[in-house]
Amino acid sequence: MSLRISPATRLAAVSILTRPALHTAAKRLCIASRKEVMPSGSFRPCNAHAIRALATQSSAASPSKPYKTHQPTSVLNSPLVHSFWDEPTSTFTFVVVCPKTKEAFIIDPVLDFDLASGKIAQRSVRGLAAFTRDQGYRVVKIIETHVHADHLSGAYALKQILPEQPSIFIGSRVIEVQFRFGNTYGFKPTDYQGSFDGFMLDNEPIELGEMKGVTYNLPGHTPDSMALAFGDAVFAGDSVFLPDVGTARTDFPGGSPESLYASIQKLFDRSGEVRIFSGKLDLHCQLSRTSTSSDDSLSCHTANKGHDYPSGREKSCVSKVSDQMALNKHVGGPKASLETFVKMRSERDAQLGAPKLLHPSLQVNLRGGRMPRADPDGQVRLKIPLAGDLPV
Repeated sequence: MSLRISPATRLAAVSILTRPALHTAAKRLCIASRKEVMPSGSFRPCNAHAIRALATQSSAASPSKPYKTHQPTSVLNSPLVHSFWDEPTSTFTFVVVCPKTKEAFIIDPVLDFDLASGKIAQRSVRGLAAFTRDQGYRVVKIIETHVHADHLSGAYALKQILPEQPSIFIGSRVIEVQFRFGNTYGFKPTDYQGSFDGFMLDNEPIELGEMKGVTYNLPGHTPDSMALAFGDAVFAGDSVFLPDVGTARTDFPGGSPESLYASIQKLFDRSGEVRIFSGKLDLHCQLSRTSTSSDDSLSCHTANKGHDYPSGREKSCVSKVSDQMALNKHVGGPKASLETFVKMRSERDAQLGAPKLLHPSLQVNLRGGRMPRADPDGQVRLKIPLAGDLPV
């Protein structure tokens, strides 16, 4: 795939490139900016300046530090995993590595976004790119476990930064999510073209280096929710959290508590020693001010930020299937049943407010991390559909 740089991505698009790639990128940047290009293919006056600027951008990127590194076990196809914690959105990003070949997937990268100012930053994705560079990893895919509603995806920005230009993959049922939200934001079918490079199917083989794995559709939280399994590691997205946090909400369009319960049972069918890596510490929730649930008041100690995480212990993103089956407060233990789960989940979801970044996230994430198209005046804008008792 050829390197494509536009004014919208500017210099950030090639922050981790070799010198030949920098030369090519600088040339394309000049063309995109309508600078003078000579018939021979040489270009002026931006050649040296652009290369210098791009090289400076590359060297300025500091590698992110993993929150934790999870070593592979003796189980066949067990991966090396680095988890990265994003504090503002309570999100874990995973760099999943084949220990033998050093090929890697990056799962659920985050794009930095300040809602009040509308400012976008690429600190997190540049840090991830610098980390993979320093570790000698070759990133072959960027994976979105689903269309997130609580953070902006860094997939597209990361793709532009990485020298490999890895493909962006998501579950095939993303088409359903795009259809459901298209009218909300005025998206046309053509707006989705090229948003993703590939799609994952249920029970489909997947390879990473010498490791062989499988992908699973885990509908319930969203229709397109997916999990990836390699050896004794399953990356379950936001479907199930740690046992004392529970499960994801199911009240988004296309969500279903019945489907989520069945999806979690699919995870429980695996060996008890299998590790489940969860992408969130919260329930994507901002509790309603009318909520009177004692359970919520105890566990959502920072509910104003959308967190739903017990205080008094270290953050974690991994648990064993056996622990989930025995201890998950929503689906674990001998009293767990479909009926009790559907009742609990429906009542709890009715008390949850919308995620703070719902509308910004969806408008970006439905298109694989791409910004909305600029308006005629050149300004990129996000839309907030209004509801309620509007004055006329």
